[in-house]
Amino acid sequence: MIETPPPLTGHDLIADYLMRLDGSPGVYRMLNSENRVLYVGKARNLKIRVASYARPQGHSARISRMINETSSMMFLTTKTETEALLLEQNLIKQLKPKYNVLLRDDKSFPNILVSHEHGFPQIKKHRGAKKEKGNYYGPFASAGAVNRTLNQLQRFFLLRDCSDSQFEARTRPCLQYQIKRCCAPCVGYVKAEEYATLVRDAERFLGGKSTHIQAELAQDMQTASDNMEFERAGALRDRIKAMTQVQTSQGINPQGVPEADVIALHMVAGQACVQVFFIRGNQNWGNRDYYPRVVGDVSIAEVMQAFVGQFYSDREPPRMVLLSDAIEDTDLMVEALTGKLGRKVEIAVPLRGEKLELVAGAKRNARESLARRMSESASQIKLLKGLAEAFDLPEPPRRIEVYDNSHIQGTNAVGGMIVAGPEGMIKSQYRKFNIKGDDITPGDDFGMMKEVLGRRFKRLLKEDPERKSEAWPDLLLIDGGAGQVSAVRDILREWGVDDIAMIGVAKGVDRDAGKEEFYRTGKPVMALRHNDPVLYFVQRLRDEAHRFAIGTHRAKRAKANMKNPLDDIDGIGPKRKKALLVHFGSAKAVTRANLVDLKAVEGVSDAMAEIIYNHFQP
Repeated sequence: MIETPPPLTGHDLIADYLMRLDGSPGVYRMLNSENRVLYVGKARNLKIRVASYARPQGHSARISRMINETSSMMFLTTKTETEALLLEQNLIKQLKPKYNVLLRDDKSFPNILVSHEHGFPQIKKHRGAKKEKGNYYGPFASAGAVNRTLNQLQRFFLLRDCSDSQFEARTRPCLQYQIKRCCAPCVGYVKAEEYATLVRDAERFLGGKSTHIQAELAQDMQTASDNMEFERAGALRDRIKAMTQVQTSQGINPQGVPEADVIALHMVAGQACVQVFFIRGNQNWGNRDYYPRVVGDVSIAEVMQAFVGQFYSDREPPRMVLLSDAIEDTDLMVEALTGKLGRKVEIAVPLRGEKLELVAGAKRNARESLARRMSESASQIKLLKGLAEAFDLPEPPRRIEVYDNSHIQGTNAVGGMIVAGPEGMIKSQYRKFNIKGDDITPGDDFGMMKEVLGRRFKRLLKEDPERKSEAWPDLLLIDGGAGQVSAVRDILREWGVDDIAMIGVAKGVDRDAGKEEFYRTGKPVMALRHNDPVLYFVQRLRDEAHRFAIGTHRAKRAKANMKNPLDDIDGIGPKRKKALLVHFGSAKAVTRANLVDLKAVEGVSDAMAEIIYNHFQP
């Protein structure tokens, strides 16, 4: 009998691959025995790079573990090393390998859009693909930063923020005009030429030319005063004063850095925080902190390189990127970002002057943010240990899922799921469930919970039947008593996941906070001491789930209330809808219109007019 030799692993496997590689640039993937990607890397020369893993000695503890776990490798050659760098970052974000530095927050940033599709341009917040015609200004670090800037622009320049349909339908000024936030172009209170000047000044302000605007406003104020137009002079004075106040309150407003992202990294005890400041038009447009996943003994340069590559993989870079620490392949990253932007991008680690002050400020913020996070994480871990002890769990849970429903007499019903773990609330993992079941009686909380949990675990079993990912919960918290617990246990048993710990949280006597009762399958009802930190922790989780579910329900209800009846008609797109609203003044008027009037609308054919009429007058 001939024995089959054991499959190669580790150094031997890599050495075997090495014999079939050439010196092309490309990307390599290291996989374990279960075909899970352990690491994604890029190389200028694949043969030389892979050869470094074939040596038995000279590796860090992290790299040694990775090599020992490697059971297969995959290779993809590219034309240039720059292409390899871009492909590497895309694969890391997609596959989330165990041994790569991973940026865990990939939310898009909001922008300000000055739309030019209308004779009187609208100014508004925009997030997502830049498909609408107009000028975009950003990115801003948060929606709050955008809203503050929009408020300033409305105070200074009196630009409209209403939609085009609202603009066309107005017959008198809205509240924005009354509070001096708009010049009411909708009712002809300002000429198109004057409004165009306001739009131009607003865009110059966003471009960092506020001092020039102030000088021009001061000159206009003096002219108005000389002409005895004291009301106009007073309005111009107020605008100059408001702009000055904004400039003095913004804090960091670098004079020599018109456009840059300032990126600073702080690492301690195996954890990292990256602080990013956005400088546009010589103005500080906010900052955001990130906590990339780092594994073992990675270097600061490696973390910074991974962060920069992943951060700009789906974002447009600025003309300048200021770093607190050098990256491994500066020239390569410059080439990649320049190709993405379409113009020269500079990456620098400043050593003096205003740029160094910007980086130092970002570094200080990163250090303080990481210290706060580590302190909060230590408290959270202590609470999770206390939770495990209080409810006889085998170990502190790594992932807690809390469920709640919200509806009004069964209408606009939604289910909400929040997630908590050692790092606190994990808001990126929150999920909402629109209740779809036609067989659910309005107000049937049991039926809603069954649908929510069924959809949740059906997806988990489909995506990860072996429960090897971090998406599987260790503990479920349900808002309810014995009935809810029993019903949920039946649901979990139906899906074959009834080994997951579950606790029902009931309000208890008089439904007072602090008198909660806890229900578990096969165990007597219990309560915690009134001042027990674990009790406060559970209350906070339950209240967060309740807040999320109610907020989702309100948003759904508001959307239903604001729904335009024209949206239900096939063939009615934005242009036809706008034409109908302009012609009739409101959607309600369209529903009451006769066939002759509908045929008179520009852009609506006779056949479409009949479809609209038959829809509302069956």
